[in-house]
Amino acid sequence: MPLPFLTADRDLDGEAGDPAPLPYDERDHWRRPYRPGPWRVGTAAVFLLLASFVLLSALIIGLAGAPVGAVVCLALAVVLIAFAVRLLRAGVWVSAAGLRQVRLVRTTTLPWSAVTSVRTVQQPVRWLGLPRTVQGQALLIGGPGDGEPRTLFTDHDGDFMTRTGAFNRAADTVTAWAAEHRG
Repeated sequence: MPLPFLTADRDLDGEAGDPAPLPYDERDHWRRPYRPGPWRVGTAAVFLLLASFVLLSALIIGLAGAPVGAVVCLALAVVLIAFAVRLLRAGVWVSAAGLRQVRLVRTTTLPWSAVTSVRTVQQPVRWLGLPRTVQGQALLIGGPGDGEPRTLFTDHDGDFMTRTGAFNRAADTVTAWAAEHRG
């Protein structure tokens, strides 16, 4: 009795035509050249857990008959959820249009034509974004009229802490995107 499931070596439609482009082949879409790190994901998960407790509190307060307190708790939960989502979205994104650096509060987009240099340097870097500095690597980008190059990411931030190989791959990927689209 033949089994009706598809195998990896069989065409889905039975036709051997031109295959559809894979999602990572779309060069015009913004994409992160690396995966979010465990520190970033863990922090966002803690804030989402806190938001779930605040939502539960809003439900209990609302059922107890205090709608103003429930609305305040609901607003706090929405702020916590928005913070967690923005924390997960933070980082460096690339596309054919340019380079986008997403931070918690603001986003900066730089077209590839304005990028003058991309390099990895050894320098004191901030540890997990805190004021404490340690010796590490940073990916710097230079733009026109910039006196000092801007730091895109470091090997001690929330995405690359204890993941040196991931930092090197991400730095190489951003450098390759810059080399491909600058000139």
